[in-house]
Amino acid sequence: MKTTLFAGIAAAALATSAGTGAALAADALPPIVEAPYYEPPAYETVSSASGWYLRGDVGYAWNKSRGVDFFQGGSAAAYVPFASTDLRGGYSIGAGVGYKTSGRMRFDATFDYFGKTDFRGSTTGSCGASLTCVSTDKADFQAMSLLANAYVDLYKTGRFSFYAGAGLGGTRVVWGDLFNTACDAGNPANCDTTVRHEGESNWRFTYALMAGATININCALDADVGYRYRNVRGGKMFDFSTGGGPGYDRGFHSHEVRGGLRYTFGGCDETPIEPPYIPPTPVVYK
Repeated sequence: MKTTLFAGIAAAALATSAGTGAALAADALPPIVEAPYYEPPAYETVSSASGWYLRGDVGYAWNKSRGVDFFQGGSAAAYVPFASTDLRGGYSIGAGVGYKTSGRMRFDATFDYFGKTDFRGSTTGSCGASLTCVSTDKADFQAMSLLANAYVDLYKTGRFSFYAGAGLGGTRVVWGDLFNTACDAGNPANCDTTVRHEGESNWRFTYALMAGATININCALDADVGYRYRNVRGGKMFDFSTGGGPGYDRGFHSHEVRGGLRYTFGGCDETPIEPPYIPPTPVVYK
């Protein structure tokens, strides 16, 4: 009886000692707090389609005439320059089709219509009213331009790219009739009858230089804001009429600001933009 009681007491003491040891061991190690799960944000993508595209543009051009020469008198050597020439600015509307490579190059063919632009000039010489006369010459012209162009992206950052380009082609200049009124230089009220010279139209060699920025709107659509310098060669301006003619303009150049959209067909090449790296929260022991 005593042996059994002693065995029970010993077993209970042993169990208590084991439980106490486990508790002490558990208290000796600090609890582990799991680090929060870090999920990196989704990458932003800049979509830049390559392939065939259509474009449309509107703009405004400031024009500068390089001068006008006209035939005066009975000798073929009597071509004389206008004393003054002033060519106003005008709007432009354009469309085109092109191809963008997967790299930095694109090519297109464009058609541009340039709205009616006023011309005003003057000449000096003799007239019916006096031996010393000054004329006032008024006309207008419209133009249509066909150019083959090439562009290269010089720098890209995010959704923006900056480009330069050049184009070659022709411009059909359509001059309206020129109206010439010559008046006595000493008495501007003493004038000859106004003379009409029929306007001429012809194609002229043209080259252009471009620069600007492209803004990627979405996978297939880009906005374009740019500058274009256009140089148009000279040609016949107006025909012979009573009092003189014909006349030839020496050509003109223009400084044009343009804005437009390009729509590219086909798939897109998506370039990931990696967000700033945010390190995960370190494990904290408490």
